[in-house]
Amino acid sequence: MSASAVTRVSQAASAPLRPLGNVTGWRRHYLLLVLLLVYGVSMIDRQIMGVLIQPIKQEMGVSDSAMGLLTGLAFALFYSILAVPFGRLADRTNRRNLIAWCCAGWSIATGLCGMAAGFWSLTAARVGVAVGEAGSTAASTTMIADVYPPEQRSRAMSVFSLGPHLGSLVGLGVGAWIAQHYGWRSAFLSLALPGVLVALLLRLTCREPLRGAQDGGATAQAGAEKFGDVMVALARNKAFVGLGLASMLMAFSGYAIGLWNTAFLVRSHGLQLKDAGAIMGFIGGPAAIAGALVSGWLTDRMASRDKRWQVGVPILGTLISVPLGLAFYLNTSPQTWQLAGLRIPHAVAFYGVFAIFSSFWAAPVFAALTNVIAAHRLATSLSIYNLLLTAVGGGLGPLTVGLLSDAFTVRFGQESLRWALVCILAFYLLAVGIYAWVIRHYEVQLGAAK
Repeated sequence: MSASAVTRVSQAASAPLRPLGNVTGWRRHYLLLVLLLVYGVSMIDRQIMGVLIQPIKQEMGVSDSAMGLLTGLAFALFYSILAVPFGRLADRTNRRNLIAWCCAGWSIATGLCGMAAGFWSLTAARVGVAVGEAGSTAASTTMIADVYPPEQRSRAMSVFSLGPHLGSLVGLGVGAWIAQHYGWRSAFLSLALPGVLVALLLRLTCREPLRGAQDGGATAQAGAEKFGDVMVALARNKAFVGLGLASMLMAFSGYAIGLWNTAFLVRSHGLQLKDAGAIMGFIGGPAAIAGALVSGWLTDRMASRDKRWQVGVPILGTLISVPLGLAFYLNTSPQTWQLAGLRIPHAVAFYGVFAIFSSFWAAPVFAALTNVIAAHRLATSLSIYNLLLTAVGGGLGPLTVGLLSDAFTVRFGQESLRWALVCILAFYLLAVGIYAWVIRHYEVQLGAAK
């Protein structure tokens, strides 16, 4: 976004807020649905790079490391620069307007990716996508927390967390089909329009909820706290620190796997691009959706008996997912199934189950954070959390796989990417250790005054 565009976003978001009462009844479910669409569109625009790595690399003649830089670090760096300022803005202003402007901005930037003349102009357009997306997730999460009580938040967050999986389904499945038949540029251009339409839907049909309404009353002085005071409070909040570090490692592996799996199926299993994208989108996507919904339901049910299950469910899902991931990447069987014209390697069965359990962490952790952070600093806090996920996870995860793949080429040749992805699973186990450490601190912090 240009400086003038950012100014317009700030002015629009700063428009006087005239609540008509908190968002209740069917309106809160409708708001959740629209915010889910916004999140899904953002992940379509982000995940589409996963299916376009191969054709972009071939056309522009760059290495795996360069593609890792483009898909990961270049995006994450600029996302990170603006994530916290946007979070501060969301704590002070109309979040609905802010999200709508940002959604329109990153969608236009996605369209510009399809017009790129070379690698660096494509990188610049991806930076535009990153700048727009920096203002969405934290603000959306705080709006959801303001319309759903704590005992329903894991389920609400599980619906919201379907966004990345819906984005993968469309971005990988539909994006691969468009790229196969019309080229990678057409894929970017075609998937830019939905974001503009969703931005208008949010701006014209949704209402800004009252802040803190589900946590003891609205906060009239939202955002008045100094940024330094927010940082001190978060540094002392061991639950936030532990959840942030563990989730950063989960995102590190998750982003890397999501962006490189399509290329892995093409290289190691000999699939066509459209088939590999369809498998990742239409098999992995629904599996991850099922996992997200089950984790939200399971967490609310188990946490009603013992609050520690709010963090225990992510541990359980991750421990189950790691051996399934190893089975997927280490399976070299040439046997396949034929389904709806697709050639599906038997190894994909392991990935389908892996996708269910590896998505168990996101919704419970989001809900846990809203339970231990005061409403008036929630957007700022979540923007810092998302910064960790995107800057370190989204930025370094794909880049690390690219670097490992290039380094392993001498020894493993065409299978270098397979072993790079095997290595990345180790970070899931590190995350489990931190989640286990944070359980006690979460329980203590839950009982402390916000």
